[in-house]
Amino acid sequence: MMNDSMIAGIPTALDLIEDKAKSIGFYMSSDRQVGSLLRTLVASKPKGNFLELGTGIGSSLSWIIEGMDKFSTVTSIDNDPDLVNFASEIFKSDQRVQLLCGDGSKWINEYSGEAFDLIFADAWPGKYSDLEKTLNMLKSGGFYVIDDMLSQSNWPDGHQEKVTMLIEQLEQRKDIHLTKMNWSTGLILATKI
Repeated sequence: MMNDSMIAGIPTALDLIEDKAKSIGFYMSSDRQVGSLLRTLVASKPKGNFLELGTGIGSSLSWIIEGMDKFSTVTSIDNDPDLVNFASEIFKSDQRVQLLCGDGSKWINEYSGEAFDLIFADAWPGKYSDLEKTLNMLKSGGFYVIDDMLSQSNWPDGHQEKVTMLIEQLEQRKDIHLTKMNWSTGLILATKI
């Protein structure tokens, strides 16, 4: 019988990351199902250039790194210096990883480098703001992934309307194909045409 919560090949750093998250009361990490999907998608892009918007404590980043080959790179951005410092310590020996602390929206609007093979937008910037600019940073055939599209107990008042508007915006676009998944915390996977 298939059980999608039984996930093989957990990243070596994940237990440490999850222990730290519990100890500081950080409950905004993506779950292991999302991580497993990210690893699978990243592995389909050899020599890939990846972007994570919202490092958090580094949980999703650990899965992205697990899927990367030795020629790939990932840039991950968060505005919380304590979280970025922790993630930097975990991944400091991996030269493929660039961790940045700063305003994601500002970074997106100033970015002029190479396009990305996958963008995981797990923060406000790149998801609820700066969507057009973010999708323009994606290569043709690249993946755009967002989670937390199903109602969450910690959502502030009015957030469901923002989610609904975002889904409608994405559905109307002609430059992506998207799949909505009523799975995990609710995912959207889009591919740039």
